[in-house]
Amino acid sequence: MEKQSSLVFYGNGDVSSNSKNIDNFFNSYLSKESIFKDKKSLSHGFVPDEALHRDNEIMQISSIMAPSLRKYQPSNVFIYGSVGTGKTICVKMVLKQLDEAAKKNSINLKTIYINCKMKKVADTEYRLLAQLLNEIGVDVPDTGLPTDVLYRRFFNEIDQKEQSIIIVLDEIDTLIRKIGDDFLYNLTRINSELQKAKLSFIGITNNLSFLSNLDARVKSSLGEEEILFHPYNAVQLKDILKQRAEMAFNQGSVGQEIISKCAALAAQEHGDARRA
Repeated sequence: MEKQSSLVFYGNGDVSSNSKNIDNFFNSYLSKESIFKDKKSLSHGFVPDEALHRDNEIMQISSIMAPSLRKYQPSNVFIYGSVGTGKTICVKMVLKQLDEAAKKNSINLKTIYINCKMKKVADTEYRLLAQLLNEIGVDVPDTGLPTDVLYRRFFNEIDQKEQSIIIVLDEIDTLIRKIGDDFLYNLTRINSELQKAKLSFIGITNNLSFLSNLDARVKSSLGEEEILFHPYNAVQLKDILKQRAEMAFNQGSVGQEIISKCAALAAQEHGDARRA
């Protein structure tokens, strides 16, 4: 039996009629006032100027990273917490300010952010290293070179001058599941070979037991700090939603009772500000 088409036609089925209906719909859509003032502020990648109810966590990250401004090597840090607790936003905020402070004081500092869930970016050790090299301005082929050659090239490139390199590996548990934890050992041991540069990394994960699953030699080489992000409660979620709604929506588009309801439901279910 021939499969029926799922297309729905309006009017009398005539092509010109369809075009007219579509044109009328788009014109009607454009003529209506949008409820949005800045819709991108609701996107997952949006980084606000202020992260509400995360002052303590932000200061912890800042204090760990601050030694890089004195040309010391910061400790490696693992940041834990369930989805939507502000981990990535807080890290990006701190590193943005750190970059600005470094530039203001003529300090060589480079921050690299990698989302380990992105396909063809960090799904193999080769691609991870290729992305790290790309971030410092070095192009390498998509395939074809031994990984030890890429490690050596990365080491040599960053050691060309006195500088601090801070690598953020977001969703690091996803990367470990795909390629194992040997790369962590290699990255943490790099400082013993570097003459000028210093390298540290920040691992962000939703898996609270992540560290306990690492190889013993990797754990012993990390010298890490740990920061835990607890889920938001209803009051905190309400403040966050109110702040974001003021950015995203035109005045009067969203009532306070809607914000309160969303915050209460989210707090009961997951404490995830992103889903709220």
